[in-house]
Amino acid sequence: MAKVKIIVVEDERIAAEDIKDGLESLGYTVTAVVSSGKDAIKTAEELQPDLIIMDIRLEGDMDGIEAAEKIRARFGIPVIYLTAYSDENTVQRAKITEPSGFILKGPLGFIQKPFEESELHSAIEITLYKHRMEKRLRDHEKWLATILENINDAVIATDSMGLIKFMNPVAEDLTGWIQLDAIGKDLSEIFIILSDESSHTGETDLNSLFQDRFISTRHLRHAVLISKDKTEIHIHGAITPIIDEKGNVNGLVLVFHNVDDWE
Repeated sequence: MAKVKIIVVEDERIAAEDIKDGLESLGYTVTAVVSSGKDAIKTAEELQPDLIIMDIRLEGDMDGIEAAEKIRARFGIPVIYLTAYSDENTVQRAKITEPSGFILKGPLGFIQKPFEESELHSAIEITLYKHRMEKRLRDHEKWLATILENINDAVIATDSMGLIKFMNPVAEDLTGWIQLDAIGKDLSEIFIILSDESSHTGETDLNSLFQDRFISTRHLRHAVLISKDKTEIHIHGAITPIIDEKGNVNGLVLVFHNVDDWE
């Protein structure tokens, strides 16, 4: 397995060498040591490391927080900050950039002693594991979104309040609503249906599904969808609850199709 590549950003030369030696003794590869925020961004782009250890306070126009924010936004590389223990205001500012962790520094700029190498190793490994899991989740979400956007059925998903979270292109075509406008709106405003059972009394009350706490799929047979422009479309489909581990309904998934298109 390839060694983990790390860039160290530290403007105190002796401290930087101390950090570099510590990392290499743990088996990591330090691909570069730089002293400014601008160099950190440039080097991150060129070398694409697995991790960056960034001193918060750097000389020059750009401090470590600003550099880390740009690196995270452009390259998605995780950052662990080096910071002084007493610098609480700076730490709070740094937290906004969602760092992967903090390593404490002593008054002379070195990593705080006593500092067990096992603690440094654990901080790095936890950061890398979290980053891999987040990337895997993002990749899975992209994969799932691609599937949902390209299937022949219409798909609509809501949150636990019945507010729209997702619509695929087929759902946009049938309802007459584009996802951008539908997101955050109540399901009953977007998906208006009449069914055999409700056609004599009016629209089906979809919000009642949350109150009923149903736990199985409900099928839509011979239903009529009323689109945004009032067109009536005959559909078949199903409404399935999204159930959490406590049995609560966290949302709904609607899958349906135009009956005429399937005949």
